[in-house]
Amino acid sequence: MFETFYPDEDVVSTYEIPFEKLHDNGIRGVIFDIDNTLVPHGAPADARAKRLFLRLRKLGMETCLLSNNKEPRVASFARAVGSSHYIYKGNKPGIKGYRRAMELMGTAAGQTVFVGDQLFTDVFGAKRAGIHNILVRPIHPKEEIQIVFKRFLEAVVLYFYHRDKKNKSDKLGNRE
Repeated sequence: MFETFYPDEDVVSTYEIPFEKLHDNGIRGVIFDIDNTLVPHGAPADARAKRLFLRLRKLGMETCLLSNNKEPRVASFARAVGSSHYIYKGNKPGIKGYRRAMELMGTAAGQTVFVGDQLFTDVFGAKRAGIHNILVRPIHPKEEIQIVFKRFLEAVVLYFYHRDKKNKSDKLGNRE
């Protein structure tokens, strides 16, 4: 019932994702949400975000920021991290922004991963676009009111996601 919104993977933080392993497995482009994925909501790019984008460039990976925010926010963040690709007013979970991001990066869905903190916009949109997605926990609890409301609904979906993931893991463990 809730599987439509289940992430392909979930991790605590963007900064714990093994991008080198993803690169070794053929991933050549990473699409990122910004707020509460890379930095707290509304915060400028920090040293940690800048180091991450430098690390990805050194790996030869393309990046694109895909945000529902306005251009001043997204463009300034893109400049600060050295990412030449960004999409503002991305209308997530619509798939046009995800497709445009892949076009800008020159990647196909099988070579691309999406990283974001929201199930109903980030993960759902990436799934609809056929992109492997990684859900991260929000960096900071301060969020806009419409997001706070969605977090309550997300908690229900995540309960079932973690339960189903555990049951699947238990079944696999019992076969060995």
